[in-house]
Amino acid sequence: QVQLVESGGGLVQPGGSLRLSCAASGSIFSINAMGWYRQAPGKEREKVAAITSGGSTNYADSVKGRFTISRDNAKNTVYLQMNSLKPEDTAVYYCNALIQTNWASPVYNCWGQGTQVTVSS
Repeated sequence: QVQLVESGGGLVQPGGSLRLSCAASGSIFSINAMGWYRQAPGKEREKVAAITSGGSTNYADSVKGRFTISRDNAKNTVYLQMNSLKPEDTAVYYCNALIQTNWASPVYNCWGQGTQVTVSS
């Protein structure tokens, strides 16, 4: 059993910053890519940022230059530093990780429960 637990969401004014964290726990052999997605009301879930086990990153055009994804492999944790937040960043943010539970297992696509980020004055 693998669990992803997010933290760090909340209410922030436009132009402010938040840092999201997501820790993976349980029966983990290896974690490949990790990432963050978001879903605003009435919209489809979209990819925000991703990072490979080697540290390569990619971002949605809408967050480039404002958000930074990073990971601590020793802690099985991924972070999302969000700066210069805009009202359109308001959404539920979900952590995602591709995890193997042992050397022979398939790669499981795991999700966190989501954390609300609201950008409003």
